[in-house]
Amino acid sequence: MDILVTGGAGYIGSITTEALIERGHDVVVLDNLETGHREAVHPKATFIHADIRDRDAVGAALRDHRVEAVLHFAAYSLVGRSMERPLEYFENNTAGTLDLLACLSDEHVDKFVLSSTAALFGTPEKVPIAEDAAIRPESVYGETKYLIERTLHWLVQSGGLGYATLRYFNAAGASERCGEDHRPESHLIPIILEAAQGARQSVSVFGDDYPTPDGSCIRDYIHVLDLATAHVLAVEAVAPGEERAYNLGNGRGFSVFEVIEACRTVTGCPISTEITARRPGDPAMLVADSTKIAHQLGWEPRHRQLEEIVRSAWNWRLRHPHGYHG
Repeated sequence: MDILVTGGAGYIGSITTEALIERGHDVVVLDNLETGHREAVHPKATFIHADIRDRDAVGAALRDHRVEAVLHFAAYSLVGRSMERPLEYFENNTAGTLDLLACLSDEHVDKFVLSSTAALFGTPEKVPIAEDAAIRPESVYGETKYLIERTLHWLVQSGGLGYATLRYFNAAGASERCGEDHRPESHLIPIILEAAQGARQSVSVFGDDYPTPDGSCIRDYIHVLDLATAHVLAVEAVAPGEERAYNLGNGRGFSVFEVIEACRTVTGCPISTEITARRPGDPAMLVADSTKIAHQLGWEPRHRQLEEIVRSAWNWRLRHPHGYHG
């Protein structure tokens, strides 16, 4: 299949591109490199330096490469920043995706997979979180993704498009080629590993008085390789005129203190922590129920162990101590 991957120079997009190529698909990566890295693009992928809001560039990419399906990763994803700059997020994430979808319609591309988020659910009433849980975004970021999902729903009703949306919490780990290199870094595991390398003095723990076994928040960490596999299965399965929604998770959650301890074990380095105030809106526990995708697509995470996830991230960081730029 000829597939366009938007945001394919980013963390999850680059590793999904790897998985698609290993599966035998031909991939075109379109990325504006605002947060992505040219070095992360697979050498067998065709690279187009463009923004999803550039309809001429997107339309040409779809036509010139006879694209049959699109995997969409290009989005801003920092929850805190989304609350500070809501218009920036609505313009890039939601309006940008509308531009992309308009191009798909013009070029009669009828298969679409959205990299979505479990931030759609806000503070859940029940954990693990299933697909039929109430959707109540508590951030601008979550709202931007929800608006995209609603748009996709109505496009299916009007005929032609088929889509799958994949909702997940914390992607983590690395492949042999690609890993996390965000500037600035906001994800817990790479932040802890920066402390292990001496690039940070300590790791902030936002609250140790939650109603959890050790008092810290519990989150669902899914290996990025498992996440990439889910995207491959979804694009191969979805058909024009149908809509699919899947929640993706590890099968269990890990507390902040458990993640820190796993990083100490894997790296063999002392890692200092600092207990700070809770962050507003942080639920005590967020874990996804992945039963639906297991039943429908046969997907199950192969890398469930926290230390295995951390070890892959640490090994990549040892090979790339300064990320993609050194």
